Amino acid sequence: MMFRAITKQQTGKSSSPGHSFAPGYHVIALSLLFTFVSLFSPGCFSPAIDWGCSAAAAADGLEAERERMVAQQLADRGITDKNVLRALQTVPRHLFVPKKTRRMAYADVPLPIGHGQTISQPYIVAFMTEIIQPGSNHRVLEIGTGSGYQAAVLAELTDRVYTMEIIPELAEDAKDRLQKLGYANVEVRQGDGYNGWPEASPFDAIVVTAAAEFIPPPLIDQLKEGGRMIIPVGSPFYVQHLMLVEKNQGRITTRKLLPVRFVPFRRSE
Repeated sequence: MMFRAITKQQTGKSSSPGHSFAPGYHVIALSLLFTFVSLFSPGCFSPAIDWGCSAAAAADGLEAERERMVAQQLADRGITDKNVLRALQTVPRHLFVPKKTRRMAYADVPLPIGHGQTISQPYIVAFMTEIIQPGSNHRVLEIGTGSGYQAAVLAELTDRVYTMEIIPELAEDAKDRLQKLGYANVEVRQGDGYNGWPEASPFDAIVVTAAAEFIPPPLIDQLKEGGRMIIPVGSPFYVQHLMLVEKNQGRITTRKLLPVRFVPFRRSE
């Protein structure tokens, strides 16, 4: 649930080598507009959401748009994992956004999903997924379910996905949506993701889709030996950095990967 990756307008490149960003000023403007509306009118999109589509209905003529998205936004910008590319070509992103914004479903912008939250731009979803190196026998924890899109992508690649969402309405909608689309290997829980999901741990990988001011210690504890976590770290509404956290022989290492802006990591009161 993020704003979008930070760009350098002069060069079209991010500050992370090898990852190109050239969205154009009109895309940036749309991104900012969607973000503003989402954050300051938190519930205004929810009534317009229509999720009454089965997985079979996904073959609705939008395959070409997904192919362009994968080719131009992902492969051309450095995403190389064939399984990740296949997963993003498979998952019908338009079914994870409100009807009012479905025409933008395959554009490289984040989109509002109500309650002040957004669905990440496709490139960021692919980047975060590729970084954790998902394996077919892996168990993955996601913090910040949102509409369920990232969980669906992970479910195409891994054995089991556990995903947590603090906002009850989003959690319930995502659970229903993922079930209707046939993702039986995804378990959704409503709650504060700070403490993770202890009884399902340890996890081969953890994906956090909201910006925390520091890496929650319980999530580090629940990471399996040899596991990877990707998490945006930084102050809310300012530039944050995607951080790669790795656990090897009990030693924790962190590395900055990419400047981004995500919505804040929310806690229970």
